[in-house]
This record gives sequence, structure tokens and C-alpha cells, in this order.
Amino acid sequence: MTSDDKPAPPPERPPEGPVERAAEKANATATDGQPFGRQGRPFDRRSPFHIGMMAAAGVAVTYGVILLLGAAKDVLILIGLGLFLAIGLDPATNWLVRRGVPRWASVLIIVVATLGLVGGFLSLAIPVVVAQVSQFVHEVPAYLQQATDQNTLVGRLNGRFDLGRVIQELGTGKSEVSLVGGLLGAGEAVAGAAFSTVIVLVLTVYFLADLPRIKATAYRCVPNSRRPRAILIGEDILSKVGRFVLGNLVTSVVAGVLTFVWLVIFNVPYALLLSLFVAFMDLIPVVGSTLGGVVVFLVALSVSFPVALATAVFFVVYRLFEDYVLVPRIMGKAVEVPGVVTLVAVTLGAALLGILGALFAIPVAAALRLILREVAFPRLDTS
Repeated sequence: MTSDDKPAPPPERPPEGPVERAAEKANATATDGQPFGRQGRPFDRRSPFHIGMMAAAGVAVTYGVILLLGAAKDVLILIGLGLFLAIGLDPATNWLVRRGVPRWASVLIIVVATLGLVGGFLSLAIPVVVAQVSQFVHEVPAYLQQATDQNTLVGRLNGRFDLGRVIQELGTGKSEVSLVGGLLGAGEAVAGAAFSTVIVLVLTVYFLADLPRIKATAYRCVPNSRRPRAILIGEDILSKVGRFVLGNLVTSVVAGVLTFVWLVIFNVPYALLLSLFVAFMDLIPVVGSTLGGVVVFLVALSVSFPVALATAVFFVVYRLFEDYVLVPRIMGKAVEVPGVVTLVAVTLGAALLGILGALFAIPVAAALRLILREVAFPRLDTS
């Protein structure tokens, strides 16, 4: 057999499956810049199928996000509170940084100083509060005896509103809110509150240490052409929040101190306990000190009606003093929210998230007002 008589090689068989055929077709169009072949035509975004799928996917994602937010509501509240406190402490940290102290050292100084002040105050206040609570427990029988005496103010209130029956129902669990059930769950509530407090403190420290990096990351989410203006607006909002937090703490301390002095002068029982309650309630803007004043007024009734009436007048005068003297001088123009907007924001915040919602309401309203004034309104005016 000569070389010319060699059999011809068998013909190449075409790819057998769809994957092989697709690979063969992609190899035919592959280049150095596109090793996987040339891109196909884009989807027709005007087709009914594409529009329907995108709409369904949007609804599904939105519904899923709502479910996730609802399930993680408690955790998100703790995260928001930690970030809120970190923003409030950031002005003091920046003050130390501008004077040459490193960021980590500034955060450490602020955290240690804050915990030292809180710890020192609690070490002085807790023994007195425990003593006053013990005094209240020992005097409960005397209050019950007054409730049955129609010659006393408490007795007349009991005869008119049948307070004894209400207290009895609370104790036996016949009412909607059982006192026994509340006492049994007190330990769990205290443990939960302590755990939440620790979580908030840890989050506050981490947020305070990494706040510049957090802000830089958030600003990078804005397009580069709009980033300088977004940075200016964002820094102004954070400045307003920080001044509001510090100013609110100062006004609460003033409210508690003045209440304590007033109660000591007129020998109203549980002075320190009530003044701490007023200071805590004064953290709630607009209505906080008023709610605290109502409780103090009811306790002052145990002394005499003239003392209770004078206490009510004291809280009215203090409310005017705080609104027209303290807040303008301490916060100045940091918030710049009209009174009507403040009242509406606090009411909505309290309805949504309780006390924390009322606390967050004014800074959120100030931020929305600034965004409307600097972003939305100019666009609407030129449209």
C-alpha cells in the first residue's frame, strides 16, 4: 500500500448536547478581550414579561425587607440608640482630637469620664433611693388607713373612684394587668434591661471610635458629582444631633436638681427618687417634665393640698423657664424646628417607638427639614 492509499481521517462529529453546541458557538466568537465570546443582545426592558418580573421581584423584595425589619425591631432600636449616643458624644471627642489627642485616646477619655460620672452618681444615689423605697413600703399600711378615712383627701378620692377595688384587682390578677404577674416578671425585665444597657454601651464605644470611617463609607454611596454637597448637609445634620443630645442631657440635669431642691424645701417624701424620675422624663422633649410633674403633684398630696398646688405651679413655671430660657441658651439654633413640628414629631415618635421614639423625633424632624430646604424645595422651585 502506498502513501497515497492511506485512509482519510474520519470527519469531526458535531457536538452532541446543548452545552457542547453552546461552547462551540462561543469559541467561534471568542477574542482576547472577550474570552467567553461576544455578549448577546440586551433584554427588552419594554416587554410585558420583563416588566411583570421586575414588578413582582420588587414587591417580593419590599415585603421581605418589611418582614426582616419587623423581626429585628428590638435589635435595630438598640443599634439606633448606640449610634445616637455616639453622635451625641462625638463633639466632645472631636474637641479633644483638635487639640492633638489621638482619636482612640479621645474616645477612651470620653467613655471613662462618662462612666465615672454615671458610676459616681449611682453610688451616691442608690443607697438613698433604696432607703426611700423601704420607707415607702413601711408606710403603705398608713396610706391604706388614710384611704378608708373619709376625713382625708386620699379617703375622699378612694370613696369617689373606688381605688381600693382597683388595687385589690391588681393584686389578685382579676384585672387586665396583674400586679402578681408583674412582680414575677420583674426579675426577667431587670435582666433584659441590664443586657440591653451593656449592648448599647458596647455599640456606643464602637460607633464612637469608627464614626469617621462610617461617615466616609456613607458619603461614598453618593455620586461623586453630588458628594461635596452631601458631605456638607450630612455634617450639619450630625452637628444638630450632637448638640441636641448634649443639650437635652443638660436640661434634664437642671430639671432634676431644681425638683430635688423644691421637694427638700417643702419636705415632700421620696425627694431624690422623684427628682431622678423627673430628670429621666425630661429627656422626652415637650411633654416629659409635665408628665413627671403630674407624678410629683400626686405624691405631694400626701403632705397637704397647698403644697401640692404650689408644686403644680412650680412645674408650670419651670416648663416656661425651660422652653424660653434654657433651651434657647443651651441648644441655640442647633435644631431649628418650629414648635408645631416639634409637637407633631414627638407625638408620632412616641406612638411608634415609645420613649425612644419621642427622643429621636426632634433630630429626625430637623434632618428632614434641612433636606427639604436644601434639596427638595430648590428642585421643586425650578421644575
